[in-house]
Amino acid sequence: MDTTKITDEINQERRRFFGTAAMTIAATQVGMIGSAVAQRMEAKMPAIKPGTNTSFGPLKQIDAGVLNVGYAEAGPANGPAVVLLHGWPYDIHSFVDVAPMLAAAGYRVIVPHLRGYGTTRFLSSAAVRNGQPSALAVDLKDFLDALKIEKPILAGFDWGARTVNIFAALWPERSKATVSVSGYLIGNQAAGKLPLPPEAELQWWYQFYFATDRGRAGYEKYRSEFSKLIWKLASPEWKFDDATFNRSAAAFDNPDHVDIVIHNYRWRLGLAEGEPKYTELEKRLAQGPVITVPTITLEGDANGAPHLEPGAYANKFSGRYEHRLIKGGIGHNLPQEAPQAFAQAVVDVAEA
Repeated sequence: MDTTKITDEINQERRRFFGTAAMTIAATQVGMIGSAVAQRMEAKMPAIKPGTNTSFGPLKQIDAGVLNVGYAEAGPANGPAVVLLHGWPYDIHSFVDVAPMLAAAGYRVIVPHLRGYGTTRFLSSAAVRNGQPSALAVDLKDFLDALKIEKPILAGFDWGARTVNIFAALWPERSKATVSVSGYLIGNQAAGKLPLPPEAELQWWYQFYFATDRGRAGYEKYRSEFSKLIWKLASPEWKFDDATFNRSAAAFDNPDHVDIVIHNYRWRLGLAEGEPKYTELEKRLAQGPVITVPTITLEGDANGAPHLEPGAYANKFSGRYEHRLIKGGIGHNLPQEAPQAFAQAVVDVAEA
């Protein structure tokens, strides 16, 4: 391997996105990198083998908006706040190795269960079990308000990355910086109604399945088996074991889980209505707002889930911006498959 060439490419990317003055801060990790760069990274973020940690310990609960949110917390209470958001069908264990690394680096790390997952519950039985994207972003805002966190670093993947994108676009004054796996994920119902080429449509097979009563019943009955299949398809080279999957699958036993998931995907296709209180937010999001806060986007080199090439969304980030391709057979659940790369991105974007 020509490490000199790789280091040169890394430096070119840093200059492009951060400027020469930030060279010592933005340590880019792209697969296997030159030894000098690796040594500087290890000084900031010690190496860890994925799967080293298996538990967060006891979770906390807090009333926030329409929810009572269950969340894990690690690190010093007075440290810079980092909020990590999971996706579907995953849970907070996607960050089980990331959180202790960031905590050891001095960050206050907070990892909430999204609505419909784990110990998060609706405060009212009459509340709409709404999975539309803007609702999840408002959940995040309410959660930060409840914890009295003004301007955290936000990082996530899948539904979590979309929520991070939406929050940063709508309330940039409340976000210090973001890390987003698979880039810019803000969409709208009008775009969701447009047909895609057949090969692209095939990747969204489960969305069409969920549009049917049979699909809803199937997910209700086989949610664990269904989720394990999605894990395998989205991360074809990730050799997770049953214990790893089962720790996350327990979060899908939430009584609202199926309703939230089905509504989310039906809403995207325009087959389910959202709540009127989110209409104005959705109108703003339908314009494809640019994200102005510093951002690092990440992509695994073996992501089997639908995703765009980075060039398709680079212009959606107008602040300091960098994209990193994480090599080594890394799939969709990037923080759990490559926790060091994910944690390093959080540290780097915070320092930029």
